[in-house]
Amino acid sequence: MRRGTTIKQTAKKIKLLVLDVDGVLTDGGIILDNNGNEYKAFHVRDGHGIKMLLKSGIHVAIITGRSSAVVERRAAELGIKDVFQKCHDKTDAFKKLMNKYSLDKDHIAYIGDDIVDIPVMKRSGLPVAVSDAYAETKKYALLITKNGGGRGAVREVTDLILKSKGLWKEMFGAYVKA
Repeated sequence: MRRGTTIKQTAKKIKLLVLDVDGVLTDGGIILDNNGNEYKAFHVRDGHGIKMLLKSGIHVAIITGRSSAVVERRAAELGIKDVFQKCHDKTDAFKKLMNKYSLDKDHIAYIGDDIVDIPVMKRSGLPVAVSDAYAETKKYALLITKNGGGRGAVREVTDLILKSKGLWKEMFGAYVKA
């Protein structure tokens, strides 16, 4: 963020929101049963915020270090087409997204929670850490959410982007009119 630029001015430029999963879209907990099944809990309001961004023409992508069928399913439910799993170096996937959408860093927001997210946060125009992120990670964020990962943090960012771009009133108005 340039000196003298506000978070809202920075958010107004965003055309792509990139998300980590564990600790961002979830609270970081992973439940494994004796049959090899994996369970994750996603916050419904985060999902609705993602859907509103997509409806407004703002791209959303996922880059995660783990691989999970649950993530594929959730992404499909929300309409997220760009999903990169098992990324131990998240910068490669990030560069692919930049090239795919012809964007520079100022047009990309990234939400992370741990040190593996720092390289991508440093390359994004709006690096965000969830409130319960690892302390070292927060040092690289321009914005720290009030809510924790899996507890509405993503929705804070989606609403910020929509409001900063002047899209909130139209989006919200559609629900009030119904």
